[in-house]
Amino acid sequence: MSINLSQNMELIAPAGNLAKLETAFCFGADAVYCGIPDFSLRTRINEFNLKALKQGIKFAHERGKNVYVTLNIFSHNRHLSQIEKHVKLLKDLKPDGLIISDPGILSIVKKICPTVKLHLSTQANCTNWQSAKFWYEQGISRIILAREVTLNEIKEIHKRVPKVELECFVHGAMCMSYSGRCLLSKYYNDRSANLGDCTQPCRWGYEAQSTKHKTQIKHQIQNSNENYKGVYIREKTRPDDLLIIDEDAHGSYIMNSKDLCLVDYLEKLKRAGITAFKIEGRAKSVYYVGNTVKVYRDAIDKTKMIKDPELELKKCQNRGFTTGFLFGKEKCEQKIEASHEKCDWEFCGQIVADTVTVGTVGTVGTEQCSVPTVPTSVEHDCLIRVRVHNQIFVGDEIEFVLPHEKNFKYRVEVIYDKNGKGINEAHGGQGEIVYLPVKKIIPKLTLLRRRLTKENK
Repeated sequence: MSINLSQNMELIAPAGNLAKLETAFCFGADAVYCGIPDFSLRTRINEFNLKALKQGIKFAHERGKNVYVTLNIFSHNRHLSQIEKHVKLLKDLKPDGLIISDPGILSIVKKICPTVKLHLSTQANCTNWQSAKFWYEQGISRIILAREVTLNEIKEIHKRVPKVELECFVHGAMCMSYSGRCLLSKYYNDRSANLGDCTQPCRWGYEAQSTKHKTQIKHQIQNSNENYKGVYIREKTRPDDLLIIDEDAHGSYIMNSKDLCLVDYLEKLKRAGITAFKIEGRAKSVYYVGNTVKVYRDAIDKTKMIKDPELELKKCQNRGFTTGFLFGKEKCEQKIEASHEKCDWEFCGQIVADTVTVGTVGTVGTEQCSVPTVPTSVEHDCLIRVRVHNQIFVGDEIEFVLPHEKNFKYRVEVIYDKNGKGINEAHGGQGEIVYLPVKKIIPKLTLLRRRLTKENK
């Protein structure tokens, strides 16, 4: 029997900057998680500081949304005084919750902000009900479960500790280390993943240094290829439990997990006791945030705007999809032939102002912007102001990804620059703004993507 997914459920999106935060809320997120680089496990591709956090929290609260601030590094002694100062500053910003993994940081927060809601980070790898009970007794109101837990384990944790809220990741990159506690980045680059500075060595290609073997392998071979000729790893005491290392001219990606995708299992998760669905990706693009939030919002609300959710999710860069550990380890898969799947779509822009009539004045945020005077016609009497990402060419087949509406296709017949001059192409990287003529009003923050062909790849 179908259940009401949207009732008492929270969809939480990643935010690496204010633009991603605004986009996440525009496309249907109930909350975002974010934090400043020094204390939030995202040192790189993270534009937040205290001023931006304050703006983001104000923006969210004005719309009835929540902001959860990450404070989830594993701190060393040198961090403690800095964290204490940071928590005192955070108190004035009034976040809706703090995400913590370190017991020492928990003690500091409880002393300085005794009334703030405390969420246990997935980094703390809570995988059993006794652990959940312990953290609940320490004042944790919500546990972001370890990604290694199965559906049956979630059910038992909820049954045994019913008062604690349970949150889980439903989409995004998976770390090959237990609950993301990886040491490889520190080993190779002296940049610790546990302090937010992971360089993702699990995504690198590796060359297997071994001679090729001929063997008949009975297990774990795709396409039932029993005469595999190549390299594998075998643990001595488990001769039938083999890890195949497929290697091509570019090497092997033996530690590269496929991305998590649980869009088809949200009802099962809610029945098991989950009250919040979380999307991974603070370092990913604003397009990834908007598109992914839209797909999961549609699945939760059952609006059926999107016919094939997984196909839609694959229009963002991905490594292929897996259900992770939800149904047991045999379902958790590697992406061993390359670091990513080939994606036929490219993010090319975002509308940064309300659609305006030709020759009038529009706004970007609180600032006015003059709209260039361009030739009007029956076909187009409106213009959209687009910040270019990657590139747009005359002749491109574009798709508009709209918040809360069905996407629609658009062919680029003309591009206008800021002076109203027709141009044949526009490129991102410098915050370039261009204008495209349209027939109807299109919401601000709508995303633009273009299908890649042999000609434009």
